Amino acid sequence: MPRPTRPRPIRLALLLACAAAVLHLVGYAHAVETLALWPDDPPGEPAIDGPMPPEETTDRGHIRLVSTPTLTVYLPDPENANGTAIVVCPGGGYGILAMNHEGHDVARWLNDHGIAACVLKYRHAPYRHPVPIHDAQRAMRLVRLHAADWGIDPHRVGILGFSAGGHLASTVATHFDHGDPNADAPAERRSCRPDFAVLGYPVIAMTGEYAHGGSRHNLLGPDPSDERLADLNNHEQVDEHTPPTFLFHARDDRAVPIENSEMFLAALQDAGIPGALAEQPTGGHGFGLGDVNDPDGWPMKLLAWLEAQGLTEPAADPGG
Repeated sequence: MPRPTRPRPIRLALLLACAAAVLHLVGYAHAVETLALWPDDPPGEPAIDGPMPPEETTDRGHIRLVSTPTLTVYLPDPENANGTAIVVCPGGGYGILAMNHEGHDVARWLNDHGIAACVLKYRHAPYRHPVPIHDAQRAMRLVRLHAADWGIDPHRVGILGFSAGGHLASTVATHFDHGDPNADAPAERRSCRPDFAVLGYPVIAMTGEYAHGGSRHNLLGPDPSDERLADLNNHEQVDEHTPPTFLFHARDDRAVPIENSEMFLAALQDAGIPGALAEQPTGGHGFGLGDVNDPDGWPMKLLAWLEAQGLTEPAADPGG
C-alpha cells in the first residue's frame, strides 16, 4: 500500500497562510459588538395605551416595534481602516426598519473601503418625534465616546440615512448640539453634530406636494402643529452650520420624489455648504446599495466625494 503523501514544506506554508488569511477576513466580516443606546430605560414613551408590543421581524427581514434601540458596530480591517466612521440609519417610513439592505449590507460595504460603520436600530411608530432623533443623536455621541476604542477620528464621524432614515439623518444634520460639558453621562458631553451627511432617496419635506404622508403620520401623528411641521421641513433648516452633504436619488422615484433631494441641495448651495446630488434615471425607491461596481452608481460616486472631502485618507490621529 502506498504511503500517504505529505504536503511539501512550501505547500504547507502556503496552505497555512491561506487559512490565516481566511480567518483574518472572517474576523472582519461580522459585527464587532452591539451596544444598547441607553444604559437604563430609554427616554420617551410610545403613543399607545398599555404596554409596548414585543419587537417583530418580518419575513423580509424588516424590524418593527423597536423599544430597545441599539447600535451595531462594524470595524474594518485595521490595515485598511482610515479613521472615518458613519452611523447608518435604515429607512422604512418611520414604521419599520429595513435593517439588512439599508443597514448591515451597507455597513459591510463601508468596511470594505476602510470606513467604520454603526447600524442604528432606532425607535419608530408608535414612538413619535422627538424619540427617533434622540436615538440618532445619542448614536453620534456614542461613536465619539468610543472613538479611541474603535480607532475612529472623532472629527470624521458622519451619518447616512435611507428614505425616512434619510429624514432622520437630515434632522440630525440640521438639529444638533455640541454636548453638555456638565452632563453626568460621558456620552452626553460629546457633540452630536455630524461632520458630513449622506442622504439616500431621503424624505425631506413634511409639507407640500413632495411630502411623504406615511412618514409624516408615523413620526408626528394625525394632527401635528404647523410649528412642528415647519421645524421638520429640513430643507428649511439648512444654514451655514449644516455639514457637507452627499445625496442620491432615482429620477423615477414615485414614493419619495427626487424634489426632496433637490430642495435640500438648493438649500445647501444657498448656505455655501458643499453638497452633491447623484441622480440616476431609474431605480425607483428603496434600492439600497444597488450595483456597487457600477461607475455611475451612487456607491462609487460617494467614494469619490468622500475622497474629495479628505475623508478616505488615513486619519493623522485616529481616536484622538
